[in-house]
Amino acid sequence: MTNKQRAHAALEGKPADRDPLTVRDPRVRDLIAPVKLLWKTSGDQAPVDAEALIEQPLVRPGKGNRVCLLKPGAAILLDFGRELHGGVQICVASTTGNQPARVRIRFGESASEAMADPFPVHGHAIHDHHVLLPWWGTAEIGLTGFRFVRIDAGDEVGLSAVRAVHLYRDLPWRGAFRCDDPLLNQIWQTGAYTTQLCMQDMLWDGIKRDRLVWIGDMHPETMVILSVFGDCDIVPRSLDWQRDATPLPGWMNGISSYSVWWLLIQQTWWRYTADYAYLSAQRDYLAGLSEQLLGCIAADGAETLGEWRFLDWPSSNDPVAVRAGLQGLAALGLEAAAELAGSLGETVLAGRCREGSVRLQGHMPPTSASKQANALVALAGIRDAAAVNREVLAVEPQRGLSTFYGYYVLEARAMAGDYVGCLDVIRRYWGTMLDFGATTFWEDFNVDWTQNACGIDRLVPEGMKDIHGDFGDHCYKGFRHSLCHGWASGPTAWLSQHVLGIRPVAPGFAQVSVHPNLGDLAWAEGAFPTPHGDIRVRHERMPDGQVRSDIALPEGVRLA
Repeated sequence: MTNKQRAHAALEGKPADRDPLTVRDPRVRDLIAPVKLLWKTSGDQAPVDAEALIEQPLVRPGKGNRVCLLKPGAAILLDFGRELHGGVQICVASTTGNQPARVRIRFGESASEAMADPFPVHGHAIHDHHVLLPWWGTAEIGLTGFRFVRIDAGDEVGLSAVRAVHLYRDLPWRGAFRCDDPLLNQIWQTGAYTTQLCMQDMLWDGIKRDRLVWIGDMHPETMVILSVFGDCDIVPRSLDWQRDATPLPGWMNGISSYSVWWLLIQQTWWRYTADYAYLSAQRDYLAGLSEQLLGCIAADGAETLGEWRFLDWPSSNDPVAVRAGLQGLAALGLEAAAELAGSLGETVLAGRCREGSVRLQGHMPPTSASKQANALVALAGIRDAAAVNREVLAVEPQRGLSTFYGYYVLEARAMAGDYVGCLDVIRRYWGTMLDFGATTFWEDFNVDWTQNACGIDRLVPEGMKDIHGDFGDHCYKGFRHSLCHGWASGPTAWLSQHVLGIRPVAPGFAQVSVHPNLGDLAWAEGAFPTPHGDIRVRHERMPDGQVRSDIALPEGVRLA
């Protein structure tokens, strides 16, 4: 289609997606005003009327607006109140001599990151911009994850508005969760929002750094998507993208365990959606990958997965933990492959995968004190979950966790029936991030970082630690640490599936199990999306200790 033909199509109102060179963005744009002026220069370099930018309604460049005047050397730090994905739109009212004005724009997920100078790291997005602003015009700058923006003036400039351009998928939250503990309610909502921000053109694991499809990271995100949004095309599109980018015998993302996670996500997707057409399209790759995994079992039943042997970052320096964790993960992966092959009618492959999983389950590798590894060993049935919980997972339960594998620790503790312990660690681990200003969950977190530390939503006083800039490890040291990482959202899915107790028994929720586990809660209620409509439940503990449940099922869903 020529440019002239495109122009005629636009004039005739034809959909853009009829043009093979045009892709319609599934995301929407919101313009969001800052909620707080967190800092400004003082003395001769003090801005004039910087407060004019706070909660500013929609304005256009021109006369009649309040104006924040920045003279050369003046600077402001704006807080938009929550983590966002996108950039900023700046409306300019005046410049010296009607010429473009030089400014510096810095983005930060924490206040201290936006104030860093020189800016320490960029990664997959640019966070420090030296740009020109037009006279009596509007400019948009940046595409990253942020909450705070610092603006430094190189020339005199009058600003009538500074607004975040928030780019995201505007999806209805079909799932819901409420209980008598407001902190758990906030944690559920924060996890849902964290994953929603990572649902961009593909399902990323972070919006500031690692704006990529990492398959292992996708599993907790997929659980959250199914618990909050239901069937969303971003999951199969991201799975297929990575599949097509990884011809066998390659390992997805160069990590052998991440190809195993592809199988586990496919199993989850099948159980929750019953999309047979999609599953059928995976037949050849599923068969090839299953054969590849079957070839990674030694004569004694030990896994021999190759390339980058990885569970998560905190366990990466513990080869004993990695070996034990991969043993459990490989057993779970072949069990998933057996279920998927059986659903496709591939009975011979299903039997071989099932046999391989049993062989892996029969080998007990050495274990360390790693909660991550022990959780996978328990989930795979290699060790008794109750013993693992008692000996490892319930010992200093908020320590030794990672935001990624914390979800599987919760799953293993639930298998052991320790629901009170699970709720406690959700409050004390994920809840503590909220105490330090989080509005999304972080790439990693260690409760020991909180000692004499300052939250992300204020400037760090003299003598205190910066919980963002002073901590982190591996690939996320200091400000490289992502404060919006989808793999950290697991408690949202866990609360819906375990406290509300909603799980599919037959693919696509043709049959559903509703078995609430209130732990120390008095009541919980919510909704869970299915292909047939939304399941709604309310569970309440009665004076005699019994739990009464009111369950509303959509047509086509039967209680098991």
